[in-house]
Amino acid sequence: MKTDLHIRLAVPDESSHIIKLLRDTAHWIQEQGINQWSYLLDGGEDEEIVRCIENNQTYVVEKNGELTATFTLYPSQNEWDQEIWGHQEENAVYLHRLAVNSAYMKQGIGNVILSWITEAVRADLIRLDCVADNEKLNVFYKENGFEPTGVTKGHSKFQKQVHKKSPLL
Repeated sequence: MKTDLHIRLAVPDESSHIIKLLRDTAHWIQEQGINQWSYLLDGGEDEEIVRCIENNQTYVVEKNGELTATFTLYPSQNEWDQEIWGHQEENAVYLHRLAVNSAYMKQGIGNVILSWITEAVRADLIRLDCVADNEKLNVFYKENGFEPTGVTKGHSKFQKQVHKKSPLL
């Protein structure tokens, strides 16, 4: 694990910085020719992002005091998760909006985040989805131990069994 990274809960004062990071990431994704996260570009989830920060569901990753990444963990299904996964009763957390500042990509930060989540959550499963035709992202999740479970509405579904229980979620 990279010791120069600090992962912690986001605070409401950081909302605008997190939204900017997510929008910047959405722009970068579009520039790569990937049709994903376009709804973030016009503020389509700003209220939800702020609500998740206020509800202690959003995390920031800092390197040398600089915001380098963010992600959100839902302790239960939101409306999108139910649409993609169907109604699920398992003890699972749902990973959303994992974004790494493009200046810090290809430094293993995403791997560190996924490892940290695996160690930190108390749930039995971590679930996520991503656009099915984003090959690099699909490979990334497989390489980090997530098992593909199918495709729904053009989104690949992944889950990872969590064996260790600890006090975070």
